[in-house]
Amino acid sequence: MTNALSELLETRDWLMADGATGTNLFNMGLMSGDAPELWNIDETAKIKALYKGAADAGSDIFLTNSFGANASRLKLHGAEKRVRELNKAAAELGREIADASGRKIVVAGSVGPTGEIMAPMGSLTHEGAVEMFHEQAIGLKEGGADVLWVETISAAEEFDAAAEAFALAEMPWCGTMSFDTAGRTMMGLTSADMVKKVGKIANQPLAFGANCGVGASDLLRTVLGFTAAGPTAPIIAKGNAGIPKYHEGHIHYDGTPELMADYAVLARDCGATIIGGCCGTTPEHLRAMRDALETRPRGDRPTLEVIAERLGGFSSESDGTDGAGPNATPRRGRRRKS
Repeated sequence: MTNALSELLETRDWLMADGATGTNLFNMGLMSGDAPELWNIDETAKIKALYKGAADAGSDIFLTNSFGANASRLKLHGAEKRVRELNKAAAELGREIADASGRKIVVAGSVGPTGEIMAPMGSLTHEGAVEMFHEQAIGLKEGGADVLWVETISAAEEFDAAAEAFALAEMPWCGTMSFDTAGRTMMGLTSADMVKKVGKIANQPLAFGANCGVGASDLLRTVLGFTAAGPTAPIIAKGNAGIPKYHEGHIHYDGTPELMADYAVLARDCGATIIGGCCGTTPEHLRAMRDALETRPRGDRPTLEVIAERLGGFSSESDGTDGAGPNATPRRGRRRKS
């Protein structure tokens, strides 16, 4: 099936994704505890500004403001009956910005975790998760999303449910997990585990990888784990802009545009094809990343030592692929402060 993302992947050896959603919306006035997805109806100018910021900075792909737009999460705001409406609006606004850009930009329908724990540990059944993801997928499809993009997943069972839901919606998709617990997802998966998992899914993603997590260094170690395991699909890297710090009542990420430029080039050299940012990543970071990807030549596959020196040390001694336990290690190496 031909689609905008697969066409770009056939003609380019790297693509730049977008940056943060929450960080940039907080900068526009979103308050802690508010549902950003309601802004798809109530603050359309700000959502279009979010998308345009990524497009103008050079992103080839941007994600819609629909991460938490599933029935379970929206129920917390009394909006569980508005899933289709809010997802459709998120994609429609994205379609407007992408189509006006003058170049091919992929509108990726963001789908976050359900917010519930799946059986047998929790009460959410596989069928229930598929239904929840499918409802969101249909809204994004109706709004004009080119591809669906499930992200920040920690459980293999939820990843499976999303893949099944997207097949029902007849939409191409990508998927990323968050390796934020000593190199593993919160539910214990390693990068090697994910490669095996993706290889067994009937509805194959166009690309897969990692997003969010701890910091850029840890995410690149995960990317090295993916590529070492022999993946058959392109790899996605969407790392946070540095490390979160609590400062004057809010979370601030300490990664500068210069650090994220280094991260982008290292991600490419690690084997990632789709490279973007996650929490803390602003259009300023994206512009620096795009410039670095366009002007710096490819380098050798970096060692862990090189990554630590350029971006800062790792949050744990191991990423779990060697069977070692989750022992913390002091951060080392140079870090630029913002």
